[in-house]
Amino acid sequence: MIIRILSCAEAELSEAVAYYNEQCPGLGFAFAAEAKATLNRIAGFPDAWPRFSSRIRRCLLDRFPYGILYHQSEDELLILAVMHLRRAPQRWQDRLHDTVGEKAAPRGRHKRCR
Repeated sequence: MIIRILSCAEAELSEAVAYYNEQCPGLGFAFAAEAKATLNRIAGFPDAWPRFSSRIRRCLLDRFPYGILYHQSEDELLILAVMHLRRAPQRWQDRLHDTVGEKAAPRGRHKRCR
């Protein structure tokens, strides 16, 4: 199964890594490793995680207060967000609606990165 990550989600991941590395050297890299392990869990068991909305699922990271929002199709997992759990979920609503509506945004680009 192909894993495709929206540019917005990549930016969120990079921002979190930078933030945690500023807090404690190396902690950001631990966050990145945890995010990668979570992506592997999602790829292995995409239906195992609870629904965030009708078409979107969310898998939580074990050590950090983040969740990965994704949409599953027949041959692809589309990573929509690397979301901090203490931020309002409305932050991602437009992205989720626009991306997994009738037509997904092409090549991981998205018109509404918030």
